[in-house]
Order: sequence, then structure tokens, then C-alpha cells
Amino acid sequence: MSSLGYNILYNFINERDDTWCERVIYPDFHSIESNTPLNNFDIISFSLQFEEDYFNVVKILKKSNIPLKREDRTENDPLIIAGGPCATANPMPLSDYIDIFIIGEGEVIINKFLDQYNKNPKLSNFLDIDGIYIPKFDNDAKIAIVSNMDDAYHITQPIITKSDNDEYKTVFSDSIMLNVSRGCTRGCRFCMSSYLYRPMRETNIERLIDTAVKTRENTGLNKITLIGAAVSDYSQIESLIRKLEEKDFQISTPSLRIESITYESLKLLKESGLKTITLAPESIEELRKRINKDIPDEKIFSVIKDAVKLDFNIKLYFLIGLPYETKEDIKCLCDYIEKIANMHTSRHKIKFSINPVVPKPHTPLQWMSYNFKDIKQKSKYIKKNLRKYNVKIESPKKALIQYILSCGNRDISTIIEKSLTKNITLHEWMNYLPEYNIDDELPWDKIDVGVKKEFLKIEHKRLESKKQTPWCDVSPCYNCGACEIK
Repeated sequence: MSSLGYNILYNFINERDDTWCERVIYPDFHSIESNTPLNNFDIISFSLQFEEDYFNVVKILKKSNIPLKREDRTENDPLIIAGGPCATANPMPLSDYIDIFIIGEGEVIINKFLDQYNKNPKLSNFLDIDGIYIPKFDNDAKIAIVSNMDDAYHITQPIITKSDNDEYKTVFSDSIMLNVSRGCTRGCRFCMSSYLYRPMRETNIERLIDTAVKTRENTGLNKITLIGAAVSDYSQIESLIRKLEEKDFQISTPSLRIESITYESLKLLKESGLKTITLAPESIEELRKRINKDIPDEKIFSVIKDAVKLDFNIKLYFLIGLPYETKEDIKCLCDYIEKIANMHTSRHKIKFSINPVVPKPHTPLQWMSYNFKDIKQKSKYIKKNLRKYNVKIESPKKALIQYILSCGNRDISTIIEKSLTKNITLHEWMNYLPEYNIDDELPWDKIDVGVKKEFLKIEHKRLESKKQTPWCDVSPCYNCGACEIK
């Protein structure tokens, strides 16, 4: 419910005269607005933000008495569609259950989709719409995104759910979500956001201020959450914070890029009421070079010192299982984290989250597999050596499942459906572990997100040699293909 895309589409659809959109939040199977059973709707749309959502999709269909497999449904059953980053990146694992996938940013596609549905909902009639993948036809699909953020849909009258039930309270339920930008061209080689929604597109600063003011007038909300794949990369970030402060808004943001943070921007955020900052050094300096995140240690330490000076709570994200990572690298990572932890006088004010890297489609790591045994050993070592610090490590098994769901083919539907009736063992999951060579045809090759496969191969080779690819704003065009498709 806290997803900006989810909220945009809810408002966008309800502005149409011929459509009524309601929300169903698992584990409920009736809508929030009118208590209508899910299987009474004409269209059911899933927003797939995380791979684990796949299990809930099949549970929801099953418990709503909707035929699970798309081939078993009739014209009397709801049309099942899905969107979101997971659906865009690789729709194949859920292709047996979903009738239509929305590839890209839904607000570009949804009006054309609904217009066609009202004319004639026959599946083949949707094939001419960009951003549509239909598993029945296994068609080539091209991503659709908003090319100009000033033309994007900016919510000024959000629906605010008032409830005493904590299950309905979201991370951003008491704030205005302000979409400063979409996409990211930093090119971190492990990160899907760096490739899936290229290029980076910014919203005009005056449009942002106007949206914030109008939303406050409509809702009474005064807290702003800045939303974007790279908020601190926004070209006028300090000016934006300052102007929002002048209008007495409180400001927060989910995360900041270390490269573009200044003491001034941190100070402005602190003055506006932000209490916690989230940073992602990812790894030690040598491994950061491999993933195209060549931030000097001095910069990282400088930002942390500034944050400590301003009395922020600090959360830092790290990855393990990166390409060419050794046991010695893990030892160095523990020393590195210990050094950072000791930079803060109050250990409870600095937290560390360590996650196994999960290779993602449409990234230079898409040809990399997942070494469960290696990750498990490294996790144990880190837990043992950093037990006195505030460190949380993601389960290696959970990350393994994420990888299989993220990079799997249509065969994955078998184990997803099996999960309805039994707990899947680690051994069973391992039987579905994908492994790809660099010249293999990949399950998601039907999905054109703009970035050329050849460009990803070049980035994969540059990873081996630790060569950097500077981000688009400071370099000539790399001909990755993203700007051509948009």
C-alpha cells in the first residue's frame, strides 16, 4: 500500500468515468472500499514489488475460488493482470497464472488498456499496445515509461485510509509522497533500478512545490517523503529542500546516495525533521570497483562523520556474495563495519543490514548464479565476528529463493503452485537453481527494457577487470539503447 506506483494507479483509474478501482490487501479477500468479494471484479491487478509476492498471488487466486491456471478460466472469470518491477523484469515465473503483464510504468499503459477492455476484452486485441506481454501468445514486449516527468501523474488528492488496524498503516501513510525523479543511470552492476527504468527523469522543481502545497491543502498532511531511485542525485536537491522548508514542510527520504550527499544537504534535512539516514556502501573499496560503485572510503567516512555530528541515526546496507569475493574480502568487510560502528559514540544509533547479492534480470550480473554454500559460510563468519554490533543478516535460503523466482523460467510455476500445499525443502529449491552462460537465450529476452544485451555483456566484462563506467550525466553516451526506445 505504500508503493507510489500503486497509489498513482489507484487515483488515476478512479478519475475515469467508466471505471471503479478498489483495493484488496492480503490476507483479506474482500475489497476495503465496499467489501466486495475479489472474484466479483471484472479485472484483478497485482502489483509485484518483490519476488515473495508470487506466493501470495497464487494463494489469493486459490482462496478466492478463481481458477489458478489462466487456461482454465472462462470469460465469466476476472481478467488477471500484473505489473510492477518484478513483472517488468521477468514475467515468466508467473506466466501460467497471469493473463496480461504490464511492462513498464502503468500510467502510460492503463488508459489504452482499459479503453480496449471496454471495446472488446479478447486477449489478442491487446497485442498492439506497447508495454503489454501476454503469456498465451508469448509476444515480444517493449517497455513503456513516462518520458517527461512534468507530464507524469502527480497525486494531489491521495486516498488516506483511516484505521485503528495497524495492518493497514503503511510506512508513508502520514506523509505526502513527492516523486522527484524516476530511473537511475549510475550503473551499479548489481542493481535492477540502474537498467530497468533508464534514463533518469526529473520533475521540475516548481511542479514539485506546487504538488506539495496542493496536497497539503487537500489532506492536511505536512510531512514530505521524497521518492526516487536516486533522490540525492536530483539536480536541485538542496534548493528543493530549502523551498519546502520555507513552506514549513517536514522532509524525509528513504535513502541517499553517498556520492551526491553534501554536509549542507544533510544539515537541511536535519533541520526539516529527518532523524534517520540510510546509506549503501555495499562492500569494501576493491569490490565496489567491480560493481561500478567506485566511492572512495574517504568519502564514505566523511559522510558518516557529518551524520554523526548532526546526530542522525544511521542505517547502512552491505552486500555479500559479489563476483570474485574471497574469504579475505569478508574478513576485511568485518573490519570495515567495525571501524564504521566505532565512529558513532552510541552504538545503538548505527545499524547494519547485510544481504546476499541476488542477481537480477537486465543487469550485468544476470549471468551469475547463486552459491548457497559459500553465502552460508560467509554469513556464519560475519555473525560470529560482528555479534557485539547491531548487524542484521538476510537469510541465505531466503535470498536463494529470491534468485530462483527472479531469474527463473516458466518451469518455476510448478514449485510456486506446490507451495500452496506443502513447505518446499531446500533440496527441492536447489533443483530449480538457474545457471546461464553469457551466450544463452534468457527467459526474459522477450522483454525489451531498452538496455541492449550487448551493452550488458560489455559491462559484465568490465566487472571482471574492475573497469568503471561513469554515469550518463558526466560522460558521453554509451549507446546502451535506453534513450532510443523511449
